[in-house]
Amino acid sequence: MIKLYHNPRCAKSRQGLALLENSKHEFETILYLKNPLDKKELERIIALLGISPLALIRKNEAIWKENYKGKTLSDTDIIAAMTAHPKLIERPIVSNGDKAVIGRPTERILEII
Repeated sequence: MIKLYHNPRCAKSRQGLALLENSKHEFETILYLKNPLDKKELERIIALLGISPLALIRKNEAIWKENYKGKTLSDTDIIAAMTAHPKLIERPIVSNGDKAVIGRPTERILEII
């Protein structure tokens, strides 16, 4: 099942939602700001994306700049930051089975659906 990790306030995330709705594929929308992802789920998504935890961080967010930027952080620390502050997670993320992409640009979603 296709999963969209979605933030309705984000234009790119809304574009990803529209692409999936127009694709006619069934998918599940996960509002990760309302229902934060736990450590295990974040680790699974990061593994599917094939990136480091730091690559999933929105580095321009005030939370990152004020609390984490410039510090030496382990992958565990970075995942803990995303768990505590889901707003730090890059979006949208779309997973489909054993594949996932960050939908920037939106067309990247087409690679896995």
